[in-house]
Amino acid sequence: MRAAIAVTATIPIVFGVGDDPVKWGIVAGLGRPNANATGINFFAGEVVAKRLGLLRELVPAAVRIALLLNPTDPARSESVLSDVETAAGNLALKIQALNASTSREIEVAFATLARERPDALFVGPDGFFNSRRVQLALLAARHAIPTTFAVREYADAGGLMSYGTNLADMHRQVATSWLRPPATMRSACADASPARTSSISSSAVNPFANISASVQREMRIS
Repeated sequence: MRAAIAVTATIPIVFGVGDDPVKWGIVAGLGRPNANATGINFFAGEVVAKRLGLLRELVPAAVRIALLLNPTDPARSESVLSDVETAAGNLALKIQALNASTSREIEVAFATLARERPDALFVGPDGFFNSRRVQLALLAARHAIPTTFAVREYADAGGLMSYGTNLADMHRQVATSWLRPPATMRSACADASPARTSSISSSAVNPFANISASVQREMRIS
């Protein structure tokens, strides 16, 4: 996203992001971004504590939680780690962070999990992980590790549980915001005037929980 903005200051860009677009330097502000980019923030990062709490409810005996992060975006990984550790402190949980940025490294991470046997796994919100959701869901099931994921598609792929948005709905919202803008998004972007780009739509896609009863039974989670 930042790379696209760096290339052009005039071509309108409509995006969907899971993190605060101001924090990550995508736009200058939510009310009036003052750039050629606008879109939807569905707050994947802000639901970290809720995700961890739901995992604790599903696995109440859990104490040691592994956290899988993608190190190719250090700023985001550090932010997720900080949020998870803060939430874990409130729940008396211990966090062990693991990194993976390739399919092979995901395999290696799960080999480590199989040896060390944490009580559960928290997969950080990440686009690469989304693209590897079938691999992640299969490995979590194979090693019988209760795992929480960021978006619904993981549960659809065979994961135990997710709490977050539906990627298809998010993409639909982004497209709809351009075709049928909520305010002046389309006309403002069409002006190709960076200062006139309209506001960011917050929480346009509401998060919700998905828990697979069949995976829950296979893992013997009551």
